[in-house]
Amino acid sequence: MTDYTPIQQHAAPPAAPPRNGLGTAGFVLGLIGLVFAPIPLVGVVAWPLCVLGLILSAVGVARVRSGKATNKGLSIAGAVVALLGLVVCILWAVVIGKAIGDVNEQATAHHTIVYEVSGDAKAVDVVYSTFDRNTILINTETGATAPWTKTVEATGFLAGAQFTATAGPDGGSVGCKVVVDGKEAKTATAAGAGAVASCTGF
Repeated sequence: MTDYTPIQQHAAPPAAPPRNGLGTAGFVLGLIGLVFAPIPLVGVVAWPLCVLGLILSAVGVARVRSGKATNKGLSIAGAVVALLGLVVCILWAVVIGKAIGDVNEQATAHHTIVYEVSGDAKAVDVVYSTFDRNTILINTETGATAPWTKTVEATGFLAGAQFTATAGPDGGSVGCKVVVDGKEAKTATAAGAGAVASCTGF
């Protein structure tokens, strides 16, 4: 009788768990940076998070290619979200930089303002603004004769400046006009004793 030696079947060794420390860390940092990037002020912390996430994800991809890691998809995803976060950060920096530049340009811009009073009123009380650096000064000229004009120089913002022309007790018509840098900014007319033509807020 022939003896048969039974064939022993050995169970396959369990698959090694994925080694994904750097790739996972890069993905997490990139994702957090992408979440923070669009938030004003808070988005400042997104820069280092995205940069570090991109570096770790790139190292993770390199380790996958060399066979030292098995998380290729997660490493690539980390690089993508980190890059997106950096793009958002750059866009925010451009927008904020342009806004600051526009404000600085307006704050240092030089303007020529011409006040004009017209009409047939015999006496006109004029109230107008002049500018001393960041200060608006209110000036008064009583009993002026139309036509009347005054040119002043200003630097910065002009919102809220004052210019009014008031007809005297004898009545008549009175008009005011403001010209800023050669462009008509505001006009108004009034008639009668004590009538006020107001060109305030140009």
